[in-house]
Amino acid sequence: MLLGMLSPVALAAPKSELWPHWNQSRSDSNIEVDHQLWQSLLSRFVRESADGINRVAYREFDEAAKLELSNYLEAMSRVAPTQLNQNEQLAYWINLYNAQTIQVVLDHPKKKSILSMGPFFAFGPWDEPYLTIEGRPVTLNDIEHRILRPIWQDHRLHYVLNCASIGCPNLNRHAYQAELIEQQLASAQVNFLRHSRAVTLTDGGKLQVTSLFDWYLIDFAQDISGLLAYLAAQRPDLAADLSALVDEGNPKIDYVYDWDLNVVD
Repeated sequence: MLLGMLSPVALAAPKSELWPHWNQSRSDSNIEVDHQLWQSLLSRFVRESADGINRVAYREFDEAAKLELSNYLEAMSRVAPTQLNQNEQLAYWINLYNAQTIQVVLDHPKKKSILSMGPFFAFGPWDEPYLTIEGRPVTLNDIEHRILRPIWQDHRLHYVLNCASIGCPNLNRHAYQAELIEQQLASAQVNFLRHSRAVTLTDGGKLQVTSLFDWYLIDFAQDISGLLAYLAAQRPDLAADLSALVDEGNPKIDYVYDWDLNVVD
């Protein structure tokens, strides 16, 4: 299913709007958040496939594994992220987002797309307050658009938050860690942009890119020309073709996104 069939989703892409409470940290904090439970689940249930898209073996989650995930989410709800240093916070929010997304899918075992896992007439579960952090209800959209994007202002965040879909950047098989977070962000960017679902030139010379660049253009560049320059820098093998598109003016771009569940077949 391509996003072009679901234009309301594109229109509803949230803006980056800071939730001020979360814009505080402690640079002197040496608190380390334990993500071992999450790492254990990632190692067992996230599979690398030949086509370069990581898939999740949702059907293999037994009751013990589901309890592990529940325990991890419960443990994360007891963390006070405002008392952490920023790198620890960043790893915390990314892991929490991805783990809660897995929980959403497990709660809807018969659904084939996360778009149908929200309330009636809603596009997806992203505005549901599944989490309570520091006594405040927190949604997935809060984490992404009211905490991560406005505080860190790093376009690579879009490559590490997984929405349980084929079109989404891969769910990393490694939990994010404060001491490795810069390396992990850089790796996620490289890995996604090398894949055809991120950017490709068709046989007819048409540019096809992920809808992430449509929804969140402002996070990557000021305009389409800037986006193409960014992609050219990241994909030197396509740089000449991308530059030619800029020279043409008003280049035609096809935005695509596959919302099918990233489940192991």
